[in-house]
Amino acid sequence: MSKTDQATLRMAAIAAVIAEVTQQGDDPGQIARQPGLAWSQDHRRINTGQSSLMHRRASRSPWK
Repeated sequence: MSKTDQATLRMAAIAAVIAEVTQQGDDPGQIARQPGLAWSQDHRRINTGQSSLMHRRASRSPWK
């Protein structure tokens, strides 16, 4: 095989992998950026010393 054939095959393989990953829906690299379930959010808030999620949702908004 010549160098151009190898480069073409490599680009086609990369494009096929990218197409397959985007068809699956959620990008695995972005899953950790999602807030998660309410229980998980509340647990993280309490562990970091913040008020509970229920208290945060029930408090008045400064935009009203």
